Amino acid sequence: MNDQPNDPFDEMMRRSLAEEADRIEPTDALPEILTRAHTVRRPVARRPWVLTAGLAAVGTAAAVGAFTVFNGNLNTANEGDAVAGQGNVTSASGAPSTPPDTPRSEPTKAPTVPPTEDKSVSTQPRRGVPEQPVTGKPVPVYWLGNAMAGKSVKKPAAQARSSARLYRTWSKVSGRPAYQAVKIMTTRQPEDADYYSVWKGAELNSVTLDSDVVTVDFKQLPQGRMDAELAEMAAQQLVYTVQGALNDSSRPIQITQSGRTGIRLFGQVDTSQPLGRAQALDVQALVSIESPTEGALVSGSLVTVQGTAAAYEATVNYLATNLKTGQQYGSVVNAKEGQKFSPFTIELKLEPGPWQLEAYLLSPGDDSISDMDTKTIEVR
Repeated sequence: MNDQPNDPFDEMMRRSLAEEADRIEPTDALPEILTRAHTVRRPVARRPWVLTAGLAAVGTAAAVGAFTVFNGNLNTANEGDAVAGQGNVTSASGAPSTPPDTPRSEPTKAPTVPPTEDKSVSTQPRRGVPEQPVTGKPVPVYWLGNAMAGKSVKKPAAQARSSARLYRTWSKVSGRPAYQAVKIMTTRQPEDADYYSVWKGAELNSVTLDSDVVTVDFKQLPQGRMDAELAEMAAQQLVYTVQGALNDSSRPIQITQSGRTGIRLFGQVDTSQPLGRAQALDVQALVSIESPTEGALVSGSLVTVQGTAAAYEATVNYLATNLKTGQQYGSVVNAKEGQKFSPFTIELKLEPGPWQLEAYLLSPGDDSISDMDTKTIEVR
């Protein structure tokens, strides 16, 4: 304390303070205090677990983004839920951004890309009725063979065609005739080694008839691919076999696989429309022996040979050779008509033993062999 209460200096100070106090006008300072408090905030310390959660969220977002980019157009960002599992997304404070009781929408499924389809392939099966069954009926079955189906003996060099031709054989069947004929054509080997079929691997399902078409449906068509000329000939092999078994050449053949049309047969033939019968002169062998058959056992010395030919001036040449002794008989016969398919008959008197029978045509230009068919038989 000051021991001198009447000190002039003290008196002067009291007067000055009193004057300053009189000049001050009191005001409400609360708004200004609140404004300053919000403007200057004390820094908040970041908690380590909050930083960890933030980094994890960034990493997850980056992973989802990368997954979306590398999967191209087949995936969307929402598919990340299906990979990483679903759960509530939390904020930095740890509170769920979506209340637990709020239903979540399902993740958007990725758009699927449908497989490319051949627009020419139809899945609409034709409706028809099965054939009427038969008992012990002979039906024709056609095979492929070179125009020179056999080897000539002591004759000019053969001028073989490069294209295949159709050769007809006969089989006795019971059941539905066209169905049985196609089964033979697709599952068996011809008795004559000069003939063949390219239908290996085909699995027949049904043969049904409509008023204007015959549908041959396969469980499986042949898988092989070949040149266009041979493929067309193989398709005609089926057409001729089915129409021959039905004795009806007017209705075309619709080929299907499990009811579908448009599949390329042998990689070449369009099956979107029914296949009609080609001209016989374009596809059939111009000369063929139909009886006796290959490997037949013939009793007696008189042998009757029957066949079909489309021969120039109806002239069919023949030769019979004993394969054991070399003995030969040869001459010519006339088919019923010339330049069109018609039957011919050859009568031979042969001694017991193995024989090769040949029927052939000569080229009008140089008398070389142009077409031939052969059969080997045993005479007893």
